[in-house]
Amino acid sequence: MRVIVVFESIWGNTERVARAIAVGLERHAPVELVTAEEAPMLLEPYDLVVVGGPTHAFSMSRPSTRASAVQTRNAPAAVSRGIREWLGEVCPVFYPIPAATFDTKVVTPRLPGSAAKAARSELRALGFDVREPSTTFRVHGYEGPLVDGELDRAEQWGVALGALAATTVSGDHGDGESSLA
Repeated sequence: MRVIVVFESIWGNTERVARAIAVGLERHAPVELVTAEEAPMLLEPYDLVVVGGPTHAFSMSRPSTRASAVQTRNAPAAVSRGIREWLGEVCPVFYPIPAATFDTKVVTPRLPGSAAKAARSELRALGFDVREPSTTFRVHGYEGPLVDGELDRAEQWGVALGALAATTVSGDHGDGESSLA
Protein backbone atom coordinates (compact mmCIF):
# COMPACT_ATOMS: atom_id res chain seq x y z
CA MET A 1 0.00 0.00 0.00
CA ARG A 2 1.29 3.49 -0.91
CA VAL A 3 0.23 6.44 1.22
CA ILE A 4 0.89 10.15 0.82
CA VAL A 5 0.16 12.93 3.31
CA VAL A 6 0.17 16.40 1.75
CA PHE A 7 0.10 19.39 4.07
CA GLU A 8 0.47 23.15 4.26
CA SER A 9 1.67 24.82 7.44
CA ILE A 10 2.39 28.43 8.37
CA TRP A 11 3.43 28.28 12.06
CA GLY A 12 4.21 24.57 12.17
CA ASN A 13 1.02 23.42 13.92
CA THR A 14 -0.45 21.73 10.84
CA GLU A 15 2.93 20.17 10.08
CA ARG A 16 3.05 18.67 13.58
CA VAL A 17 -0.45 17.25 13.06
CA ALA A 18 0.53 15.87 9.63
CA ARG A 19 3.60 14.19 11.13
CA ALA A 20 1.49 12.63 13.91
CA ILE A 21 -1.02 11.34 11.35
CA ALA A 22 1.89 9.88 9.35
CA VAL A 23 3.19 8.09 12.47
CA GLY A 24 -0.23 6.45 12.89
CA LEU A 25 -0.47 5.55 9.22
CA GLU A 26 3.01 4.00 9.28
CA ARG A 27 1.67 1.17 11.42
CA HIS A 28 0.03 -0.04 8.21
CA ALA A 29 2.26 1.19 5.37
CA PRO A 30 5.19 3.45 4.53
CA VAL A 31 4.11 7.08 4.27
CA GLU A 32 5.34 9.85 2.02
CA LEU A 33 4.98 13.16 3.91
CA VAL A 34 5.26 16.23 1.66
CA THR A 35 4.34 19.89 1.64
CA ALA A 36 1.88 21.21 -0.92
CA GLU A 37 4.85 22.96 -2.53
CA GLU A 38 6.56 19.59 -3.15
CA ALA A 39 3.53 17.38 -3.75
CA PRO A 40 3.08 15.54 -7.05
CA MET A 41 0.23 16.37 -9.41
CA LEU A 42 -0.34 12.73 -10.33
CA LEU A 43 -1.71 10.74 -7.38
CA GLU A 44 -2.74 7.49 -9.07
CA PRO A 45 0.31 5.61 -7.71
CA TYR A 46 -1.13 6.01 -4.19
CA ASP A 47 -3.68 3.86 -2.38
CA LEU A 48 -4.53 6.58 0.16
CA VAL A 49 -4.19 10.36 -0.08
CA VAL A 50 -4.45 12.52 3.06
CA VAL A 51 -4.58 16.31 2.68
CA GLY A 52 -4.48 18.99 5.36
CA GLY A 53 -3.94 22.66 5.97
CA PRO A 54 -4.83 25.53 8.25
CA THR A 55 -8.24 27.18 8.04
CA HIS A 56 -7.79 30.78 6.85
CA ALA A 57 -10.71 33.13 6.26
CA PHE A 58 -13.26 30.28 6.57
CA SER A 59 -11.60 27.95 4.02
CA MET A 60 -8.28 26.82 2.57
CA SER A 61 -5.62 29.53 2.64
CA ARG A 62 -5.06 31.81 -0.33
CA PRO A 63 -1.91 33.74 -1.27
CA SER A 64 -3.51 36.86 0.23
CA THR A 65 -4.36 35.21 3.58
CA ARG A 66 -0.88 33.71 3.83
CA ALA A 67 0.67 37.12 3.09
CA SER A 68 -1.59 38.68 5.71
CA ALA A 69 -0.43 36.10 8.27
CA VAL A 70 3.16 37.18 7.63
CA GLN A 71 2.38 40.91 7.70
CA THR A 72 -0.10 41.15 10.57
CA ARG A 73 0.70 38.12 12.75
CA ASN A 74 4.44 37.76 12.16
CA ALA A 75 4.20 34.29 10.65
CA PRO A 76 7.69 32.94 9.81
CA ALA A 77 7.14 32.94 6.03
CA ALA A 78 4.34 32.46 3.57
CA VAL A 79 4.42 29.28 1.52
CA SER A 80 4.34 29.83 -2.22
CA ARG A 81 1.79 27.09 -2.93
CA GLY A 82 -0.80 25.98 -0.42
CA ILE A 83 -3.23 23.08 -0.65
CA ARG A 84 -5.76 25.27 -2.52
CA GLU A 85 -3.34 25.93 -5.38
CA TRP A 86 -1.99 22.39 -5.33
CA LEU A 87 -5.49 20.87 -5.56
CA GLY A 88 -6.16 23.21 -8.48
CA GLU A 89 -3.27 21.52 -10.32
CA VAL A 90 -3.83 17.89 -9.30
CA CYS A 91 -4.75 15.54 -12.15
CA PRO A 92 -8.23 14.00 -11.93
CA VAL A 93 -8.13 10.29 -11.14
CA PHE A 94 -9.60 7.55 -13.33
CA TYR A 95 -10.65 5.34 -10.42
CA PRO A 96 -11.75 6.40 -6.93
CA ILE A 97 -8.60 6.53 -4.78
CA PRO A 98 -9.46 6.73 -1.06
CA ALA A 99 -8.71 10.13 0.47
CA ALA A 100 -9.19 11.98 3.74
CA THR A 101 -8.83 15.60 4.82
CA PHE A 102 -7.92 17.44 8.00
CA ASP A 103 -7.32 20.99 9.09
CA THR A 104 -6.16 23.05 12.02
CA LYS A 105 -8.40 25.74 13.41
CA VAL A 106 -8.32 28.16 16.33
CA VAL A 107 -10.36 27.32 19.42
CA THR A 108 -11.32 30.97 19.95
CA PRO A 109 -12.70 32.94 18.40
CA ARG A 110 -15.03 30.20 17.19
CA LEU A 111 -15.34 30.84 13.47
CA PRO A 112 -17.29 29.05 10.73
CA GLY A 113 -15.67 27.40 7.75
CA SER A 114 -13.13 24.64 7.34
CA ALA A 115 -10.11 24.11 5.11
CA ALA A 116 -10.67 20.35 5.43
CA LYS A 117 -14.25 20.53 4.15
CA ALA A 118 -13.20 22.71 1.22
CA ALA A 119 -10.34 20.32 0.37
CA ARG A 120 -12.77 17.40 0.65
CA SER A 121 -15.03 19.00 -1.97
CA GLU A 122 -12.08 19.57 -4.30
CA LEU A 123 -10.88 15.98 -3.94
CA ARG A 124 -14.37 14.64 -4.66
CA ALA A 125 -14.58 16.81 -7.78
CA LEU A 126 -11.28 15.26 -8.93
CA GLY A 127 -12.74 11.74 -8.56
CA PHE A 128 -11.31 10.72 -5.18
CA ASP A 129 -13.31 8.54 -2.80
CA VAL A 130 -13.63 10.73 0.30
CA ARG A 131 -15.95 8.85 2.64
CA GLU A 132 -14.55 9.83 6.02
CA PRO A 133 -15.67 13.05 7.67
CA SER A 134 -13.14 15.86 7.58
CA THR A 135 -11.29 16.16 10.88
CA THR A 136 -10.30 19.36 12.66
CA PHE A 137 -7.42 19.66 15.11
CA ARG A 138 -7.65 22.61 17.48
CA VAL A 139 -5.04 25.30 18.07
CA HIS A 140 -4.76 27.94 20.82
CA GLY A 141 -4.63 31.22 18.91
CA TYR A 142 -3.43 31.62 15.36
CA GLU A 143 0.19 30.89 16.21
CA GLY A 144 -0.51 27.91 18.46
CA PRO A 145 0.31 25.78 20.32
CA LEU A 146 -1.98 22.87 19.59
CA VAL A 147 -4.57 22.05 22.24
CA ASP A 148 -3.34 19.35 24.64
CA GLY A 149 -4.03 15.87 23.30
CA GLU A 150 -4.41 16.86 19.65
CA LEU A 151 -1.19 15.17 18.51
CA ASP A 152 -2.27 11.92 20.17
CA ARG A 153 -5.68 12.26 18.53
CA ALA A 154 -3.99 12.90 15.16
CA GLU A 155 -1.85 9.78 15.52
CA GLN A 156 -4.89 7.66 16.41
CA TRP A 157 -6.78 9.10 13.44
CA GLY A 158 -3.84 8.04 11.26
CA VAL A 159 -3.96 4.52 12.72
CA ALA A 160 -7.69 4.30 11.96
CA LEU A 161 -7.27 5.68 8.42
CA GLY A 162 -4.47 3.21 7.74
CA ALA A 163 -6.54 0.28 8.97
CA LEU A 164 -9.47 1.28 6.79
CA ALA A 165 -7.24 1.81 3.75
CA ALA A 166 -5.49 -1.53 4.29
CA THR A 167 -8.88 -3.24 4.34
CA THR A 168 -9.93 -1.44 1.16
CA VAL A 169 -6.68 -2.22 -0.66
CA SER A 170 -6.84 -5.89 0.35
CA GLY A 171 -10.26 -6.12 -1.28
CA ASP A 172 -12.10 -6.88 1.96
CA HIS A 173 -14.61 -4.06 1.88
CA GLY A 174 -16.72 -5.42 4.72
CA ASP A 175 -20.10 -3.77 5.07
CA GLY A 176 -18.97 -0.38 3.73
CA GLU A 177 -19.45 1.25 7.11
CA SER A 178 -16.84 3.65 8.41
CA SER A 179 -15.31 3.36 11.85
CA LEU A 180 -13.49 6.70 11.83
CA ALA A 181 -16.25 9.07 12.93
